[in-house]
Amino acid sequence: MTDKDQWRSETRAIRAGRDNNDSSLAPVLWPSTTYFNHSVDENLALAQSTHPSKFYSRNGSPTVLDFEDAIAELEGAEAALAFGSGMGAISAVVLTFCGTGDHVVAQSSTFSVTNQLFTMLAPRLGIDVTFVDATNIDEVRAAVRPGKTQLVFVESPANPGMDVVDLDAIGAIEGPFTACDSTFAPPPVQQTLSHGIDIVVHAATKGIAGHNDAMLGAIAAERDVIAAVWVQHLMIGAVCSPFDAWNALRGIRTLHARVRQQAETAQALAEFLESHPAVARVLYPGLDSHPQRDVAKRQMTSGGTVLTFEIAGGLEAGRTFVEGVDLAQVAPSLGGPETLVVHPPTMTAATLTPDERAAMGIGEGMIRVSVGLEHADDVIADFRQSLDHCT
Repeated sequence: MTDKDQWRSETRAIRAGRDNNDSSLAPVLWPSTTYFNHSVDENLALAQSTHPSKFYSRNGSPTVLDFEDAIAELEGAEAALAFGSGMGAISAVVLTFCGTGDHVVAQSSTFSVTNQLFTMLAPRLGIDVTFVDATNIDEVRAAVRPGKTQLVFVESPANPGMDVVDLDAIGAIEGPFTACDSTFAPPPVQQTLSHGIDIVVHAATKGIAGHNDAMLGAIAAERDVIAAVWVQHLMIGAVCSPFDAWNALRGIRTLHARVRQQAETAQALAEFLESHPAVARVLYPGLDSHPQRDVAKRQMTSGGTVLTFEIAGGLEAGRTFVEGVDLAQVAPSLGGPETLVVHPPTMTAATLTPDERAAMGIGEGMIRVSVGLEHADDVIADFRQSLDHCT
């Protein structure tokens, strides 16, 4: 008999999350919001239990549970928990481990809304936050306050500047919980927990679900950590829809094949962009020019599916490029089958001031690219014709 514990990640993606399938090969959707039971004692036991799947869907759902089981399998974790969005996941983690008087060490170059959570919401709750350059592990260690720091939060690779953080060094920090948003490096690219990180976070809307039709987030960690976050998740209602979990389970079945093809195209596109005269710099962990290339080679299987580049000419050149692409489409997401481009200063980071963007390394001519499943030659040809108008 096959030893399931020895299965590779590709096999786990196909076989995980099937406990509620019965004999169905396709994921099974349980759309019900509530479930009946035959006795008071049954209902009492469910009401007092952690994460029941057949009681009330804010507590849990069979379809969502299958998705969570699949995430745990892919991350090599004891358990996982699904949310209505990636920000729902991050918010629940922060609110679980931090309260008035506590301290967080947070990476300064993160997704703009994550940054807003730490700059706008955390202070209102009495949570003190120190921002650091997480690529400098000495700076991270120096910011930790023994007995006060409850959480060290990083993002690797970071959105949109593509900073790569040394996860082994972060995982070795003693005292606070450590969490990493690995949305830009889904499980086929990076096994975050294997580096000693306590909690891995994904905006699973992106590469994990992979088809631009599911809004959800996920975390994976030890079972006790997941149980603690589940309580907060229950109270704030950041729950995952069974419909989105159903779509995401379908996406997981093709995750490795999609990511492998997208990463190959991303590598070819990054190399092309480095050679184009209209491009000032390219940030992609698969390039030798990346500032943390050695760290990326150690903890990532490829450069991933997302890259960022800066067009010489600033804001107007950035506008010209995104309005000039034909095959690629301008949209604020990533991980789907279509190649998408984002101009952060006018899109994903538009709510930040110019000074805030500059502090996060977001230049006026920055372009973020989510590489899709089109042929690499066609993607490169599309970028070439648009860049030629920026020269």
